[in-house]
Formats: sequence, C-alpha cells, structure tokens
Amino acid sequence: MIFYVEDDNSIREIVLYSLNSMGLEAQGFADGASFLKALETQRPSLIMLDVMLPDTDGVTLLKQLKRNAKTADVPVIMATARGAEIEKIQALDLGADDYLAKPFSMMEMVARVKAVLRRYKQDEPKILSAGDLTLDENSHVVSAHGTPIDLTYKEYELLALLLKHQGRVYSREQILDMIWGHDYDGESRTVDVHIRTLRAKLGENANLIKTVRGVGYKFEC
Repeated sequence: MIFYVEDDNSIREIVLYSLNSMGLEAQGFADGASFLKALETQRPSLIMLDVMLPDTDGVTLLKQLKRNAKTADVPVIMATARGAEIEKIQALDLGADDYLAKPFSMMEMVARVKAVLRRYKQDEPKILSAGDLTLDENSHVVSAHGTPIDLTYKEYELLALLLKHQGRVYSREQILDMIWGHDYDGESRTVDVHIRTLRAKLGENANLIKTVRGVGYKFEC
C-alpha cells in the first residue's frame, strides 16, 4: 500500500488513478492529520508527501516519520515546487529517498515509485524462521540457537522450500521437480534420503519436518 498526501483534490485523484491502474495499490489523504491517523493502524510500503499542506508541511511530517521507530525505514518521496532547491536538499538531508518536482508527469511519477520500491525490496533481509531455527536467504546460512548448521546445497533448498510454505504438504514428485528439476530421472527415494540427512543435521528441530504418510512432507512448527 502506498500513502499519498496531497491537498489538491485533482492532483491527488489523478496520481491515485495512475498508481492503481499500474497495479500499485494506493490511498490518498488531503492533510497531515488524516495521514497520521491512518499510520496508527497500517504501515505503507511507500509514502509520497507534498511539501505544502493545509495543516502542516511535508518536511515536518518527514521529520516525524524518521523519528518514529515504526516508520523510520519506510521509503518517502517528496513532491516539491519546481525550482525549490532548498526544500529538495532539506528533504534529502532528512532521509527522503527521492523527490518529484511539480508539475510532474504520471509516467515519471510511476517510474520513480517503482524504482524506490525495487531498491528497498532488494535491500530487505530475507529471513525465514520457525522457533529457534532461522534461514537467511541472502547469505544462505541456516542457524539454530544462533549456531550455523552446515547443509549441502540440496538440503538447503529443501529446507527453504518447506520453511517458506509452512503447513503445505509436498509430494516426493513435487519436491523432485522443484529442487532437482523436471529433467531429473532419479528415484523419489532421493527425497527421503535428503530428508533423513536434513533431519539429522537439524537435531532437536528435526521434528519440525513432518512425514505425511502416503503423500510426502511438510514443515510445521
């Protein structure tokens, strides 16, 4: 969800229409008060702030966002008047991720929004966890109680698959297709062997991998 704060109704409506039509769900606010109220119950993936607002200004709101631990890491794009260099510099110094100079085209606006969202998505730590077991998709490190567990590549992929979709049952054939590939012509027993070695390495967490008799396996915490 993208939050867009703009007091000009016509600008706000066309921006929201453009974002939503591109598959980017967005909600608009005419002032800072309604925007801050919405933040109490929902955390957006990105915030667009106009500098000039009726009850406050975008720079003040930006300061509040960056001081609040719950919103400090939410990306922010500021909308400034064309040529307002001081506002742009101040916004960037305070932690804004980008700015749009008014009047801006909808194509440029959508491109900037997508670029910021893409940048933040790449930087997000991808940590999967269950109990005291964690799997870091960025570093490919699996740990239990903070202690790394040495897994083979296939064991890691198998654990990641089950951990990502906890509660879902995968048949041996599905696991072979997803981990070993469609061209693999080995036996489904390969999956059983890898499950057994994976469980052995997981120690006390071995029971998180459940056998569904006659079907396959699932991860359940």
